[in-house]
Amino acid sequence: MAEPAERICDTRVLCLGNELIPNDSLGCIVAERIRTLVPDGVEVVSTSESGFHLLDYLLNASSLIVVDTLLTGGAPPGTICEVPASDLDCVPGGSLHGVGLFDALALARELRLPAAKQVSIVGVESVDCDIVGGAMHPAIIETVLAVARILIERLWARTNNVSNERKNPRFLC
Repeated sequence: MAEPAERICDTRVLCLGNELIPNDSLGCIVAERIRTLVPDGVEVVSTSESGFHLLDYLLNASSLIVVDTLLTGGAPPGTICEVPASDLDCVPGGSLHGVGLFDALALARELRLPAAKQVSIVGVESVDCDIVGGAMHPAIIETVLAVARILIERLWARTNNVSNERKNPRFLC
């Protein structure tokens, strides 16, 4: 688990997940996969925290990409969904944790804290996110590289920093 983000960065990738619950650990795995492949100015953070504990991770970044599993029941496990947060209908308390990511983001903005202006979600439909231990669902495992590739391609497309060759996205595989 990372410390709350304290420094200012261009983009923060906030990977959410709980390593004790295999079908909810996608964010943790993706964070480890991409951490050394992102361009300068991008911070990758992984945490199992939720609710208002996320507040510090939402601050001091121009843009925020959140990676997490979803339980909508509307798609098969492993389905990847990319959406700007502004396109989501978010109801207060609409999280399994009581206070959710969007509640924390709304609070930061209401308090005029330096919350990310652009927020997008890369989510993967999951299943059984309340079972501790065991193996991750095969369909979710199969999405790890796809999600990592989506993130790396999106992050590198945002930058013209070609001098950072050691982090070239072709080394993802």
